[in-house]
Amino acid sequence: MKVFVFASGSSGNCLLISSGDTNILIDAGISLRRLSAALAQTGHTMRDIGGVLITHEHSDHISGLKSLIKKGEFPICAPRTVASRLRGMLPEIEERLRVVPVGESFQLGDLSVRAFHTSHDTDESVGYRVEGEGVFALATDTGCVTEEIEAGLRGAGTVLIEANHDEEMLRYGPYPVYLKRRILSEHGHLSNAACAQLARRLADSGTRRIILGHLSRENNRPEKALKAVSSALEGCGAELCCAPVLGCLELPVEEAKLCLLSN
Repeated sequence: MKVFVFASGSSGNCLLISSGDTNILIDAGISLRRLSAALAQTGHTMRDIGGVLITHEHSDHISGLKSLIKKGEFPICAPRTVASRLRGMLPEIEERLRVVPVGESFQLGDLSVRAFHTSHDTDESVGYRVEGEGVFALATDTGCVTEEIEAGLRGAGTVLIEANHDEEMLRYGPYPVYLKRRILSEHGHLSNAACAQLARRLADSGTRRIILGHLSRENNRPEKALKAVSSALEGCGAELCCAPVLGCLELPVEEAKLCLLSN
């Protein structure tokens, strides 16, 4: 089982999970041209896509969906309220929509998938836990870490979690006050410090690889996010990296193993 991160951030979000003969996307927030090129780097084409999981309807997560659905007959999976929003925005996907129950597992090819709610400024948004030859889980676009989010991530061998902003950069940066308040709220985005606390708890539960995603270009830097989270992970042995804004990050996904802490 492998995960290929094609983009993660306010300019677009999309990744591929590949396990055996099953290949699924989480979000489609990049252009068809970019997606085609990214898939080619992994040895796949549009014909290999077996489904798309949508986290929520914000444009950086669905901007490429209208073009993408013309390239295959795969299902578009989303929780009920997100699916309703998608129907209104893209009526042509009605026959392709598959409403998925949050908190219950469902199958996409060889993969078992479970959605869990995140805390964002939309009526519904979710992360996903995907189990096959390994376990991968994703949670971005959340202003706080709820018990539901942590349960969805816990024990996954590889996770992608949000490290959106450095609080000091955000507070003293150029954003208007209303936008700063939105980002800092419980329905905004996760800070480096909050991400670091979550990362440590996940590493203690057995996560071996942690990908930092959805970094703000204006209010964060990869080196700041990595420094904050790596400090929290000291002595744990979990691997840490940043998802690309552009490009392709490839990582294997394994079963989680218990992290032994040093004294």
